[in-house]
Amino acid sequence: MPTLPLELPGLRVELDKLVYRHDTEHLPADRPHAFIYFLTIHNDSDRGVVLLGRKWVVEHEDGTQLVIEGDKIVGETPRLAPGDHFSYNSYHVTATNARAHGSFHGVDEFGGRIFVRIPVFEMVIPPA
Repeated sequence: MPTLPLELPGLRVELDKLVYRHDTEHLPADRPHAFIYFLTIHNDSDRGVVLLGRKWVVEHEDGTQLVIEGDKIVGETPRLAPGDHFSYNSYHVTATNARAHGSFHGVDEFGGRIFVRIPVFEMVIPPA
């Protein structure tokens, strides 16, 4: 029976910046609001880790929910020694206000399954 992943103390995710863009020319007409997020994953733990994938949950104001799961993080499998960090940016497009959260998962240097939570952040469309 496989072991459940453990939340590794010292492994943490920070939302560095959230940028709003309204773009009716390049985004789908039904989702013209883009939120570009900049995240940093910090390894302040006592062991190296390899991050293998992610799971995002986006809860929209209209009650719909989008779950995104997959291998890698922006096409990479970051290896983080103690004290290292990995920064990247990506985006969500939406028609309504939304909130996002989730986790990254991987393995530590001893083969243990680990995860780190992505803190909740709100995507609020500014008034026109």
